[in-house]
Amino acid sequence: MLEHPPIDVPALQAALADARQQVGLLQQELEETNGGVLALYAELDTQAQQLRQATELKSRFLAYMSHEFRTPISSIRSLTRLLLDRVDGPLTEEQEKQVNFIRTTAEEFAEMVNDLLDLAKVEAGRIDVSPAWFELVDLFSALRGMFKPVLVTPDVQLIFEEPQGTTQLFSDDTKLAQILRNFISNALKFTTEGEVRVSAVQQGDVMIFSVMDTGSGIPAEFHSAIFQDFSQLDSPIQKRLRGTGLGLSLSKRLAELLGGSIALQSAAGAGSTFSVTVPLRLDKPGEAGVAA
Repeated sequence: MLEHPPIDVPALQAALADARQQVGLLQQELEETNGGVLALYAELDTQAQQLRQATELKSRFLAYMSHEFRTPISSIRSLTRLLLDRVDGPLTEEQEKQVNFIRTTAEEFAEMVNDLLDLAKVEAGRIDVSPAWFELVDLFSALRGMFKPVLVTPDVQLIFEEPQGTTQLFSDDTKLAQILRNFISNALKFTTEGEVRVSAVQQGDVMIFSVMDTGSGIPAEFHSAIFQDFSQLDSPIQKRLRGTGLGLSLSKRLAELLGGSIALQSAAGAGSTFSVTVPLRLDKPGEAGVAA
């Protein structure tokens, strides 16, 4: 019969005591860690609340200033219209040139104010998405009519291709038109000769609207930056034709509200293609998720 070695009771008691001490130290460490995590959560909550308040204040400021600017801008535009219509008498060639300059500047200012107001509404979650069925040909027709007075040079052609695929969409045509209007406006602004081509192609359950131009193009390193607020390219044309730097940022957010996204394909000297992809049917306004 095998005999077991005698148990070293003092050694066992010492080992148990050491184990209890280690467990105690671990518990103390865990409590300190939990306390630190709770303090971090509290600090994050405080910072998040401060960020929400700052965002709300910024949105209110933008909305307030946008509304305040609209009245004087409208007055300037009305006065320039009266002068150009010769209501108070004829203008010299130089006077007409200067009044046209004032009118153009006022219209650019009005565009900036509208972009600021829309951006403030989007950030505050106060912009409404109203989807309804509409015809793509009607959308293109409205855009064609809108830009017809802008085409003052024969060196640039604005071409609308026939939509490929479905002829109807269930979405917010006003906001989709705003996105395309911005794309077309930028394309015309930075294309000195050639063409700006607008197309719509169905791919599965999405529609891809593209605005392709033969302009100066955008270097790859600027592709992500141009979709940020107040971002502008450092180029000779950009310096000559100043914009608000808000249009593409606003377009990106509007596309997300329509459940879609925007994309850019461009290279320096090779033109640009801006596209917006939206679902054929917008079931849940404001939910993004369509890959570009």
